[in-house]
Amino acid sequence: METIALSRRDLLRASLSAGGGLIVALQLPGCASLPQGMEANSLRPNAWLEVTPDNRVILTLDRVEMGQGTYTGMCTLLAEELDVDPAAIEVVFAPVDSAYEQPDFGLQITGGSTSLSSNWVRLREAGAMGRAMLVAAAAQVWNAPASSIITEHGACRLREGGPSLSYGELAELAARQPAPTNITLKSPEDYRYIGKFNQRLDASLKSFGQADFGIDVQLPDMLYAVMARPPAAGGSVRALDDREARNMPGVAAVIQVPRGVAVVADKYWRARQARDKLKIEWDAGELGALDTASVFDLYRQTLATQSGDTVRSEGDVERALASTSARVTGEYRAPFLAHATMEPQNCTVWFRDGRCDVWAPTQGPDVARAVARRECGLSAADIHIRTTFIGGGFGRRLSQDFVGEAVSIAQHFDRPVKLIWSREEDIQHDLFRPASLHRLTAALSPGGEALAWTHDIAAPRVIDHYVREAAGAVAPTWAPQAMVRMAAGVAKMVTPDQSAYEGAEDIPYAIPHIRVRHMKADAGVPISYWRSVGHSFNAFVVESFIDELAHHARQDPVAYREGLLRDHPRHLRVLRAAAQKAGWNGPLASGRAHGVACHKSFGTYVAQIAEVSVESDAIRVHRVVCAVDCGLAVNPDTVIAQMQGGVIFGLTAALYGEITHTQGAVRQSNFHDYPVLRMNETPIIDVVLVGGDAAPTGVGEPGTPPIAPAVANAVFRLTGRRLRDLPLRLKT
Repeated sequence: METIALSRRDLLRASLSAGGGLIVALQLPGCASLPQGMEANSLRPNAWLEVTPDNRVILTLDRVEMGQGTYTGMCTLLAEELDVDPAAIEVVFAPVDSAYEQPDFGLQITGGSTSLSSNWVRLREAGAMGRAMLVAAAAQVWNAPASSIITEHGACRLREGGPSLSYGELAELAARQPAPTNITLKSPEDYRYIGKFNQRLDASLKSFGQADFGIDVQLPDMLYAVMARPPAAGGSVRALDDREARNMPGVAAVIQVPRGVAVVADKYWRARQARDKLKIEWDAGELGALDTASVFDLYRQTLATQSGDTVRSEGDVERALASTSARVTGEYRAPFLAHATMEPQNCTVWFRDGRCDVWAPTQGPDVARAVARRECGLSAADIHIRTTFIGGGFGRRLSQDFVGEAVSIAQHFDRPVKLIWSREEDIQHDLFRPASLHRLTAALSPGGEALAWTHDIAAPRVIDHYVREAAGAVAPTWAPQAMVRMAAGVAKMVTPDQSAYEGAEDIPYAIPHIRVRHMKADAGVPISYWRSVGHSFNAFVVESFIDELAHHARQDPVAYREGLLRDHPRHLRVLRAAAQKAGWNGPLASGRAHGVACHKSFGTYVAQIAEVSVESDAIRVHRVVCAVDCGLAVNPDTVIAQMQGGVIFGLTAALYGEITHTQGAVRQSNFHDYPVLRMNETPIIDVVLVGGDAAPTGVGEPGTPPIAPAVANAVFRLTGRRLRDLPLRLKT
């Protein structure tokens, strides 16, 4: 039997085709119009670049900027081949268009730490294409061969002191040149900006309040909306008394929408005050009795009764386990987590003249359009998504529930309406990182050699919760919504999803007998992608359990890993670089210990060593050394910042992160009971770049997974206590 690996998009396509032969339409080249240039006589050689006659160079950014550095990285790639200072490039955010789809996902989404890697070639080609057409125009002006013309600092010049023309002066003539059919990109030794440019181009905009986030959108005569939602997800209104709220000053309307009750007023605070006057009786829905213990009871039952999907099988695990009595077992647990972005969810919508304009801090504008279409029924061509700067994404804004709510509310008005979630709503009604339960067994030889490894994972599939929106985005714009819903149902059954076991099924350690299984267990809690997705918990489990094996083998944790990573040089390189920088096994202050973890995610290799102390059962992390191999660092300072941010984000989750439920409702509500790491708790973070000239890989997420196991392993060296549950707690 031949096994064919299909992408999520392939299977969504297949599912849609099963519903009515839509696959033909889906495979047609995108026929939506490209964004219009700002000047009629501009050079626009492709979807990303525009050079105007008044000498402006404009990049249409096809990924969102949410703090991860795409704004700067994309400018650097374009600038390198165009021979323009990156700081001289203007940036506009891309509209919805098939030209801007992420090639691996088939959706116009920003996620998976792929923005730079997916644009590594095509944005440089975009710049090189523009440069070639400008050179051709200059050659025509000077009646000279193109080979006699050089480019630098946004201008063409004849060699040896000849005349020069700015790109703007050449733009109109260049636009009439044929597009080159062969493009040669620069060699690394000729890079002027890649690997060297360390300026952060959005820093000034954000420092001086000039960057427009979604929450900053202001429109004339705008109304403000807030929502009352049922305590448990999936609940509904049984009875509503809104008389007092409707009579309050400034209140424009109280509206029942699919997810609750919306209050719309002329001011945000007035809407909040009126919402507090609503008298609502809720039907709890299917999750009304859910609590955290019942979720893990379901997981344990699933592990005990299901065989699940075997996602990796090598050797003969059962025989290897039977060959020795030296076994190690462990059960690990990871909780639900909220995203807790600094900018809470918000969206502004304006219906006018038969069209719908949506201003949204979204990681998926095409998915946002599909959701808006589902809510209002307009054609895709009449819905215009305007992406803004984003105050933190971490995967939260891949889901478009906040867009759907805003569209559902705003269609009742002929004025713009901004929906704003409070911090409490953002945490309690998030779509969470899935909780998971893990059982592992390993067999060791009498000498401590690892012979066998089994890892069973009970967790839901994120795609089951996401596919309805995604199906709407990949369906043809004319597809009836009923057909989209049907296709989404089919896709839930067949679409592969590695999120539960990524980082567990591809462990690099040289163990001859390995079996990894995923048992799908879904309690129904709304879930979504969270920074580093399955790697966020599987790295904790795998790297903690490897540490357990090293302990039972009576070997040094770093040396033990080195022996098992003998066939993986890039893992070894980051591991040794981190150990050397941290002074592994060197002298430390009294009461401190090192812990180590090494993990590959999103194509990037990261090793971290945490220096930890324990005082009165409180875990304190003093220093983290993070060695990273992400190939060529296009902007080294951005890579360092992303590693530092990933460590802080992961350390927050490791020490504090936990969402719990009682009778379907989330117990946590704000930073007092769902804290983020404070500045005085943040360790020194030393980042060591060890990448070479390989094509760059992702950096937005790989810094997060190793920190929890590194800290847990340090705690074990200090206390002898193996912490197998997240968050890490010494008090029970």
